Amino acid sequence: MSERLDVTAVFTPNPGEVFRVKLALDIAIEQVVNEPGCIRYEITDVAEDRIVLSERWESEELLEKHLQGPAVQDLGESLSALLAEPVQVTRSA
Repeated sequence: MSERLDVTAVFTPNPGEVFRVKLALDIAIEQVVNEPGCIRYEITDVAEDRIVLSERWESEELLEKHLQGPAVQDLGESLSALLAEPVQVTRSA
């Protein structure tokens, strides 16, 4: 397997939707922290114009499995009308 991977995802809520976006993320976090390979999956910053989610995964393979899983699919559906722009994701080893 590959080395550990850090991921940062920045969510930009529509005006007035920060609470609902955070709630959707909190629900996803409850599911994701139990997924294989998840070392960290937590909100690290909340403001009216953005929410930052920090992740750490044991490997690229397990991260890719997570991205195809039900928690991410459900989160995408929950956030589809709540975000002002696409989620900005950065990865680093």
